[in-house]
Amino acid sequence: MRGAAGGANLLALRSHNTALVLDLLRTARGAGISRLELAERTGLTPQAVSKITARLRGEGLAAEAGRRASTGGKPRTVLRLVPGAGHALGVHLDRDELRAVLVDLDGTVVAERRAPLDLGAGAETVLEMVARAAEELAAEGLGHLVAEGARVPGAALAAAPTLLGLGVALPGPLDHVRGVLHRITGFPGWDGYPLREALERRLGVPVVVDKDTNAAALGLAVGGAGGERGSGAGGQRGSGAVGEAGGAGGEGGSRAGAEWGDGAVGEAGSAGGERGSGAGGQRGSGAGAEWGSGAGAEAARAGARGGSFAYLHLGTGLGAGLVFGGGVHRGARTGAGEFGHQVVQLDGPPCTCGARGCIEALCLAAVARGDLAEAARVLGTGAANLAGLLDIDLVLLGGRTVAAAPEAFVQGVGAVLDARARREGGHDDPVPVRLAPAGTRGVAEGAAQLLLAPLFGRGEGG
Repeated sequence: MRGAAGGANLLALRSHNTALVLDLLRTARGAGISRLELAERTGLTPQAVSKITARLRGEGLAAEAGRRASTGGKPRTVLRLVPGAGHALGVHLDRDELRAVLVDLDGTVVAERRAPLDLGAGAETVLEMVARAAEELAAEGLGHLVAEGARVPGAALAAAPTLLGLGVALPGPLDHVRGVLHRITGFPGWDGYPLREALERRLGVPVVVDKDTNAAALGLAVGGAGGERGSGAGGQRGSGAVGEAGGAGGEGGSRAGAEWGDGAVGEAGSAGGERGSGAGGQRGSGAGAEWGSGAGAEAARAGARGGSFAYLHLGTGLGAGLVFGGGVHRGARTGAGEFGHQVVQLDGPPCTCGARGCIEALCLAAVARGDLAEAARVLGTGAANLAGLLDIDLVLLGGRTVAAAPEAFVQGVGAVLDARARREGGHDDPVPVRLAPAGTRGVAEGAAQLLLAPLFGRGEGG
């Protein structure tokens, strides 16, 4: 770990361990957490935790939240995250609508906007709409933090001291790493457009671009405002902290020699969400899948180390976001999750992607003629294929079309997965099907998490 590039590694270790502490402060919410508990759950020494928390307090990210009775000795001081110390903007560019939110470090929505959009209107038109929405949100939610002289068009975002940047989520395919769009289904004119670079130049803040389904899945994996996280006051971290070296910038050694291996960063919750468990209740047999408010917590548990879930988004198109071991799986070229374009009917109806018989084409056609039962059956067929291929723990459904008739889709998809489980036999329950929390603004909230999640060591994936 410390060879010739020791300095760089020390910075990485410091960032990693700080993320561990920040994530536990975040999941503790208003109840707070003591330094001793932070040391126990991260594996860091008490001295290292004290140095990290002192730095966080100095930066305004953490504050004291009172005292808690101790089993022996004096009461312990508990610390909490300061939600207003940081903010992020999230924008969902759908084919016909723009949704934008401003959220704080807790993922709580501070302000939001919604407007009609034609994604095919051209880059300059779309960029202007994004810029206007972002600047309006910053003025509404952060205007009190911006100096009077900086309140001019184009300067509001860069002048907001707590704003981390802007996350943009839209239909794929695209290149998440470079922030470049490919041939968006139905809008080939975007092919090769450097969206991240264009927005950063226009707004003057960091920008992250991802597919809508990946952003929504990330929001579900980290919990956001939609549901409790799998870690925090009730659960141990999935991995220990990394020992920070002594000396310049070092903050003491680790406890129990935890290794910094693949996937070790910020994996919270129990060791791999059990199917059907969680606050959302057990999923019964037959088509009566539950779709209660516990889906957010269940997604966080299923996305924790060793677990997995698929978020299926049905709106103006159909796609999937995949989470394994707490991280979004994008693939080497951000090509994972093109769920809607698996062909299930050879020589079927044409799809806007150029193929025939895609699940998206069949599902949207059924929705258009008002046959929601058939749309749910088609969606369930795709979900069953996904479950058979990847052995996922949980299926979450979202998007405008699902939100308009949630019970029809949750029960219809659940019935197909139930039938698959009966055919296979064995003793495993069917893969649970739930309605994703956060409703129709889940993608926008997830887009904001593209900026927030890395602070807490969350959201990294392949």
